[in-house]
Amino acid sequence: MFEAQNYIAVQERIASACQRAGRNPAEVTLVGVTKTVAPEDIIAACAHGLKIFGENRVQEAAAKIENLRQKGITPQWHLIGHLQTNKARHAVELFDVIQSVDSARLAEVLQRHAEAGRRMLEVFVEVNTSGESTKFGAAPQDAFHLIREISSYSHLRVMGLMTIGALDPDSSKIRPCFRSLRELAETVTAHHFPNVTMRHLSMGMTNDFEIAIAEGATMVRVGRALFGERH
Repeated sequence: MFEAQNYIAVQERIASACQRAGRNPAEVTLVGVTKTVAPEDIIAACAHGLKIFGENRVQEAAAKIENLRQKGITPQWHLIGHLQTNKARHAVELFDVIQSVDSARLAEVLQRHAEAGRRMLEVFVEVNTSGESTKFGAAPQDAFHLIREISSYSHLRVMGLMTIGALDPDSSKIRPCFRSLRELAETVTAHHFPNVTMRHLSMGMTNDFEIAIAEGATMVRVGRALFGERH
């Protein structure tokens, strides 16, 4: 359930993390993660100023997006979960940004559907910086080549990178995941690929977004701290 005090608390955490890192809080965009969250709670979050929402599954998102659209509420929607190629067409129709592009095959299919729909689709390349086998994402050594390939596509625009930190309470194991994403972004930027900007580093969730901000996150994806425990 969305509660205004939770939203305020998250904003305060972001501001404090930015202050410690010598950054401007305006540099960090909050994405509300709405997996299993009811439409009425998303509407309440919109009313309090949250403008971007992240969904993990195409089918679950479709019902919510249509529900809000019928009420005249049109926030920005990001797909942050793994995307199968057989759901790519629907994802292109629904989402403003797809943060989870992790293979050349998926990029090719998204390009085809974006071209058919006559739209320029903004994407992030997802990178598995922790090396955990349970996670999706291109390996860091493969991500650069994937970005270079996507740069040739006429209807995809790479706007940044996304990662999930190591699932470990030890911050010394989490921090390198975020640092390596920032370093990859710096490498990509130096090559000046067409249709590629490293505008966003999407990294950090409820438990670790302060660490991500210290390492340069421009977008944090927060669910539990905003909407409570998932059921």
